[in-house]
Amino acid sequence: MKLQEIYNHLDKISPFELQEKWDNSGLIVGDMMREVSQIVVSLDIDFTMIEEAKEGTLFVVHHPLIFDKLSQLDFAKYPSNLLEKMIQKNHSCIALHTNFDQTHLNKYVFEKILGFKMQSQSSFLCVNTEKWNYKALLQHIKEKLDLPTLRVVGKKENISSIALCTGAGASLMDNVEVDCFLTGDIKYHDAMKAMSEDLMMIDIGHYESEKFFAEILFEELKVLPILAIISNSKNPFQYETGF
Repeated sequence: MKLQEIYNHLDKISPFELQEKWDNSGLIVGDMMREVSQIVVSLDIDFTMIEEAKEGTLFVVHHPLIFDKLSQLDFAKYPSNLLEKMIQKNHSCIALHTNFDQTHLNKYVFEKILGFKMQSQSSFLCVNTEKWNYKALLQHIKEKLDLPTLRVVGKKENISSIALCTGAGASLMDNVEVDCFLTGDIKYHDAMKAMSEDLMMIDIGHYESEKFFAEILFEELKVLPILAIISNSKNPFQYETGF
């Protein structure tokens, strides 16, 4: 298949025009008129994946490999070191980031993974108003997301409303009107603000809350006459629980 045909399919299931202004979803590397040999779907792309993929592979990822403007291509540094290898092997890359958050990822994690009933949804926020006690909610989240530990801000014993945004969604805290907000990458000053405004927050991890991207998109690619493979990108963090 030509890259353009795959791009058009992705644009139909999750329109690129929905992405945030600061985002860089869409074509990252490639030529729309070139033939693609196979598709590899992953949250991120790394050196091992590039080395193992055959020539002409298209990587469809969640996080754009090029996010900020590149002022130089220093092949000893990220992301230029990956781009060099991709170009040598005629690889392509398309990213579905904030557009896919809105159309698929947040809802999937909220309903299919965490098992919450969706009662309302805005662009990035999924909301539920069922009642939970503190310990039961934390245990539920740890089990469903396979988290060894949880960081919590503003502990509340009884919770009657929950909102979720996968990835790094702390900047949306002004838009949530719930007892507890689930998101990843909560910074110190975000936590201070939440505590002062009586908002409970649970850090569910960036990787841990978005690692389902590949399995969701894989289902959407089955209708295409081309081989699609899921590659599980690695969490850059590791948990050390003992020495």
